[in-house]
Amino acid sequence: MKVLVSGASVAGPSVALWLGRAGHDVTVVEIAPALRKGGYAVDFRGEVFTTVLARMGVLEDLRALQTGGSAMQFVDASGRSLMRLPAEFSGGELEVLRADLSRVLYEYSRAQATYRFGDSIAALREHAGGVDVVFESGVADTYDLVIGADGMHSVVRRLAWPADQVVERHLGYYAAGWELSNTLGLTGDALMYNVPGRLASVGVDHRDPALAGTLMLFKSPKLDYDRRDLEQQKAIVRDHFDGLGWHVPELLEGLPAATELYFDAISRVRVERWSTQRIVLLGDAGYGATFGALGTGTAVVGSYVLAGEIEQALRAGDELGTAFARYEARLRKAVSTTQDGARAGSFLAPASRFGLAARNRILSIPFFLNQLLKMAQTMSELIELPEYRAVRV
Repeated sequence: MKVLVSGASVAGPSVALWLGRAGHDVTVVEIAPALRKGGYAVDFRGEVFTTVLARMGVLEDLRALQTGGSAMQFVDASGRSLMRLPAEFSGGELEVLRADLSRVLYEYSRAQATYRFGDSIAALREHAGGVDVVFESGVADTYDLVIGADGMHSVVRRLAWPADQVVERHLGYYAAGWELSNTLGLTGDALMYNVPGRLASVGVDHRDPALAGTLMLFKSPKLDYDRRDLEQQKAIVRDHFDGLGWHVPELLEGLPAATELYFDAISRVRVERWSTQRIVLLGDAGYGATFGALGTGTAVVGSYVLAGEIEQALRAGDELGTAFARYEARLRKAVSTTQDGARAGSFLAPASRFGLAARNRILSIPFFLNQLLKMAQTMSELIELPEYRAVRV
């Protein structure tokens, strides 16, 4: 088949790797001019996720790049420690920087797929013979299959799904992050400072100790802003954190020089059905939640399941719709459960002083901390992983 994949972060290169190995003609289109270098560390928890990475052939490469995780130390304005979460809380079984994960997947898949950076889909028209696609660059082509692996703000979903079949729920918070010089001399724990409804944090860059990365969360109703306007997003961050103590003024000083800024709402996407006749959603585009829903792991597993079901259907002479139905049936319940567990905003930045004190107190008790670790592990094992003989390394 002639396949178009929209998005070159994690899900896109993963499914391109599988389908390219199966012999399909795969093109990956990405709006960014190159692979994105920013982003946070992402983790894989449980045997299901690591098994898929092993079957892809990338597990050992990622192990060589793993960060080891960072403990999270919550402090007051004077720097006094209030509560500390161990590295395994945030790091999982395998933690790597998102940029490193994306690069490895790209390097493994680019021999199997053509990548087109700096372009995006402008229009889609689905018909019995395929999907006609017009790109922002003006290029037009027809594909047998289009896969929307382009994240929470999926262009494919917006163009191909009626609005009444998509529920995008704002979960009340925004997150921002950028890179800056490690002027604080950080070496170990990520430092987290709270006031009600806001979190400012900073940790050393695992690739370069001379650099540090920030994570800022703030409670807010849904905001209207241009997702391509970097300066407007920086202004929003400054407006919500100006006047705070601790190291916040120093962190904000590094914001104007940041060439890459992560800024997004903490939200959740639910789609009534993940596919049409020849278009299918993958990862965050179909079942995403910004933080805390094992999104990276489910994107990798989802890529494997989608490619495996497509190959099984084609070899049996079935329609693509059969593959899409099986793909959704295997994953829908598991990803819905992990989405429901996505409460990162209220956990990291409780809205009240009472909430902050209660969180710090509860997680200082080993029993409750262990229960949270077990819950994350259980959520990662909800997916039953098939063995697809049609898809092999």
